Amino acid sequence: MKKAKFSGVYPVLYAYRTADERLDKEALRRQIECCIASGAHGITILGLVTEVFRLSAEERLQLVQWTTEIVAGRVPVAVTVGETTSYGQIDFCRQSASMGASWLILQPPQVKGVSEAELVRFLGKVADTCSLPVAIQNNPISMDVSLSNAALMTLLRNHQNITLMKAEGQALFVAEFALEAAQTCDIFAGHGGLEYLTNLRSGCVGLIPAPELVDVQVKLHNLWVEGTDASRAKAEALHKAILPVTVFMSRGLPVILTYGKRLMAKRIGLAQVHGCSPEVIPTAFGLQEIDRFFTELGPLPPDGAGAAEQLLRTAGF
Repeated sequence: MKKAKFSGVYPVLYAYRTADERLDKEALRRQIECCIASGAHGITILGLVTEVFRLSAEERLQLVQWTTEIVAGRVPVAVTVGETTSYGQIDFCRQSASMGASWLILQPPQVKGVSEAELVRFLGKVADTCSLPVAIQNNPISMDVSLSNAALMTLLRNHQNITLMKAEGQALFVAEFALEAAQTCDIFAGHGGLEYLTNLRSGCVGLIPAPELVDVQVKLHNLWVEGTDASRAKAEALHKAILPVTVFMSRGLPVILTYGKRLMAKRIGLAQVHGCSPEVIPTAFGLQEIDRFFTELGPLPPDGAGAAEQLLRTAGF
């Protein structure tokens, strides 16, 4: 089995809305340009932070089309596929490939009560029809349906097209899989990068986070890959510097969709975040915290220099 050889930081884009609650293409464009200017190794669309559970099938395909159009081949684009039927996932994979996706992330169907053997059969069936490299998303922290490491290894062994994993469990759980599978599988961590250095030490090669810390996480990743004692000390310092933001955003999906989206909006220069009813209303104190985080981080490139160098100077580098 050959690896797909994707790695690095692939931020998941938010689904911003216009005042009339339609998808905002220009806000999507702004996110993409700022992520690429920050050095993102790729772009992910339709993750949990894209609020896929609130998007129609038409809207999901629209976001894939817009994303690949705006990226225009500058970096790879990973597309998450979360339909709850095998024919639905197969069709969405086909359409995403035709629009220019680089690889696909299959979610286990979020249908409670399904046996693990049936989930393995389902995901293998979909993967075998795909023309692109395939990852399996496994998120026992934020999703109702997930897989054991043994089931993930079965999929990896039995389906040649599955060459990646999006592993978002607790770092020790991810490590059990990574230490066995890293030689034949490109493993991306998640959970906002909360334990990213531990993930890297266990064999992960990338991170799929929300986008608001993309500049710092790209720098952190690149310093780690550089591999010297000095560069890895800097990576450790950056990880510690952004932990308060990462922890704040990791307290549940409603938090990141309410506050992470607003922090990203500030960093990319969006004047206003329009809601999509029904929504969680931010508190005055929560917004004060976002203002404080923004003061520490500043704008993303190309409007700003990025926060990494300032954080390193503050840490004494």
